[in-house]
Amino acid sequence: MTLTPKKKRILALLLTLVYMVAAVIGLLQEQMWEMLLPLACVALAFCVLRLEETLIFIAFCTPFAIDVALFEGMELSLPTEPLLILSSLVFLFRALVVKGYDNAVLRHPVTITLLVSLAWMFVTALFSHDIAVSLKYLAARLWFVIPFFFAATIVFKEPRRIRQVYTAYAIALSVIVIITTLKTLGNTQDLQVLHRVMRPFYNDHTAYGCVTALFLPGALYYIFERDAKIWQRLFYLALAVVLGVGVALSYARAAWISLVGALGVWMLVRWGMKVKWMIAMMAVGVALFFAHQSDILYQMGKNTQDSSLTVSGQIQSISNISTDASNLERLNRWACAFRMFGEYPIMGYGPGTYQFFYGSYQRSDQLSTISTNAGDLGNAHSEYIGPLSEQGLPGMLIVLVLFLYTFSTGIKVYRTAADPKRARLALALTLCLTTYYIHGFFNNFLDTDKLSVPFWAFTSAIVALDCYSEKKEAAPDDKRGLSSI
Repeated sequence: MTLTPKKKRILALLLTLVYMVAAVIGLLQEQMWEMLLPLACVALAFCVLRLEETLIFIAFCTPFAIDVALFEGMELSLPTEPLLILSSLVFLFRALVVKGYDNAVLRHPVTITLLVSLAWMFVTALFSHDIAVSLKYLAARLWFVIPFFFAATIVFKEPRRIRQVYTAYAIALSVIVIITTLKTLGNTQDLQVLHRVMRPFYNDHTAYGCVTALFLPGALYYIFERDAKIWQRLFYLALAVVLGVGVALSYARAAWISLVGALGVWMLVRWGMKVKWMIAMMAVGVALFFAHQSDILYQMGKNTQDSSLTVSGQIQSISNISTDASNLERLNRWACAFRMFGEYPIMGYGPGTYQFFYGSYQRSDQLSTISTNAGDLGNAHSEYIGPLSEQGLPGMLIVLVLFLYTFSTGIKVYRTAADPKRARLALALTLCLTTYYIHGFFNNFLDTDKLSVPFWAFTSAIVALDCYSEKKEAAPDDKRGLSSI
């Protein structure tokens, strides 16, 4: 939004008047919280005038954000979530009143699938076992998605904005990694302490490992980006080293697996394999697992290697389902989720409600040493099984379709974009998201700002690259076009 100098002076005067009124009221009534009103006005003005810079600022703040209980039953991640709510309202006002949104984005398959996801979430919230919880969960999803998907897709029409948002978050994250690494070096003998040294910025080592893995492919891309200056290559090289150390010392096995999976996808893409064959390979792998699950689980049950401070021990413990408490608890959560799904297969229990109801679905023979009888330890530990229990079979299928559409769009842009830089950027973002798609089998973090901000930002960036990139000319012998994947 562009304002004339006269309008800017009027806006500044109004903000000054608001500040004076708030200050006087706050002093007279001895309610100092009202003194924060001017800051809210400044934030509002910033969102209205410079929404692009607001998104960059939010990305930078997110790794440093800390959950604060405002009152009973209500927590917000400060300062991120208030800014997300504010920018969401500003964007909705622009889109609904000014009517400046691009229909090409609205017609994109990823956008349509996301809208269907939000609509189904709303429907299941109305039939939820705890409507208040589900509506709050939906509201949180909206203030993550609106600014960092719907608004960001328009902002990312300029690829430099993608770099700015990525770099803003990555710089802040690298600071957290350095702090965490220094704390880790002082507690190298206690694995349980190492799982918590990233607090208060990240709740535990799994979220911390997930986000560092998510950003690592992007840093590697920017190191080798063509036309990059020497100092830029060195900067992103340092960033990649810091993120690599963060992943390694997170002791998050799912993060390690996700990076190996992303590397495998990169190799398949470079070899020219079509997306449909990649999906077919995954489907065959899942089918083979269920066909031979008895033999596989029997062999896994013979593994007694628990979580360890050594890399080899950690890798061996991945398949330990006999004594490793973390693995056993994850299986317990999944089993509860399937039982909840079996009881309510279409509508589920309601968005965000799993953590309040899974306790009654636990079985004594499946409890781990870290289980509680009350079942009050959090979510389903899966980005796929969680929606299955909370939003029924349609909810899980919508998540799968959304992820697959985004993945295939990223590969399509890589193979069809006329600009090689945009093509390689699309592949890098796809690999970043691939780490989360794989990590999503073991954990789910899209109900937090720490992962939602970069996840939806990268998703919107892929959509923007698809909508606003010129396509290659189809070869004469390929009338179907290069987008055939």
